[in-house]
Amino acid sequence: MCRILGLQADQLVDAVPWIEAFGRRCRDSQEYQGDGWGMSWWDNGSWRRYRSIRPIWEDTIELRPTRLVLIHARSAFRNEGIVVQNNMPFLSGDLAFAFNGELHGVRLSAPGVTGAARLLHLLDRFSVAAGGDVLAALARLDSLIALRSDYVRALNIVVSDGRSLFINSSYSEDEDYFTLHTASVPSQGGMRMVSSERISTAEIEPDWVSIPNHTTWALEVESACC
Repeated sequence: MCRILGLQADQLVDAVPWIEAFGRRCRDSQEYQGDGWGMSWWDNGSWRRYRSIRPIWEDTIELRPTRLVLIHARSAFRNEGIVVQNNMPFLSGDLAFAFNGELHGVRLSAPGVTGAARLLHLLDRFSVAAGGDVLAALARLDSLIALRSDYVRALNIVVSDGRSLFINSSYSEDEDYFTLHTASVPSQGGMRMVSSERISTAEIEPDWVSIPNHTTWALEVESACC
């Protein structure tokens, strides 16, 4: 299963040391996370994206200061579909989307090559129906997947509308692996993070807090100027 890092701040920050730390943790993960990776960052009012088939820890991270970035390191299900087009984050309008989990016997019809792409299609549709309320749309998606699936091993989603990060944490097994964590680093431009891994840099060791299972939550910022 994949790994996710979301980082947001009230001011422009250098996210590269944190992404590199995340990459090192992916390299040392109990499951292989080297089936490519991607990042989306908010720049001048729109999303930009980089995706690579290389493992994140073997790639060179180049990113100018930003206040919002979403990272996804991929562990392909059954080693299938390992092409860069299947690497998240996926984008749809103002939404950037990353998924970590495994669903069995899903009885839903939605367009998309991968299960994650179909989840994003549903989330985007629910968000439009909710007048842009991404948190409400995410809660609706979680309820629908629970209802229409034989088994939800995990449904961890981190999605952003370009302003805030929205998190869904849900799993049925392997708590140590699937638990998402959050931390604040006020000295770094009011930075807040959500991550599959508790990461740190040489200078900063954040106080990470585990996000409870079956939680849908918004990690909001005070401004969205850049």
